[in-house]
Amino acid sequence: MTKGPDSKTIRELAEILNDTNLTEIEVELEDMRIKVARKIEGVTYAAPQPAPVPITPEAVPTPSAAPTIATGDQPGALKSPMVGTIYTAPEPGAKNFISEGDSVKVGQTLFIIEAMKTMNPVVAAHAGTVKSILTSNAQPVEFDEVLAIIE
Repeated sequence: MTKGPDSKTIRELAEILNDTNLTEIEVELEDMRIKVARKIEGVTYAAPQPAPVPITPEAVPTPSAAPTIATGDQPGALKSPMVGTIYTAPEPGAKNFISEGDSVKVGQTLFIIEAMKTMNPVVAAHAGTVKSILTSNAQPVEFDEVLAIIE
């Protein structure tokens, strides 16, 4: 039969809590572990919650006539070269770089991706016609995410 902790040890631990303003203390003595804790009135401990993110009308995706089979394997898929925030125009209020149905030339700027406070142009690798745009202005994009289909 194991011997339980003596009340003297528990009292000493409780005094240490009071003297140091700790909320709990735990000690291990030979084959025994003692944990003493106190509850502080008016303090609630909870797991941290993420801050709410406001939804702006621009951040709400709108349904488009984009093909549902648009994947990275599709011919003409323009993929994001990096993670960042995509912009469809050179500045707020300006006309978009491209629209569906536009013809594009090799090297033409199609989007800008902001990554680490740097604006990086996304240019056309080949000439063609913009069949669909699969992203919206000021939206986060992932590496290799399909941004547009150019055939």
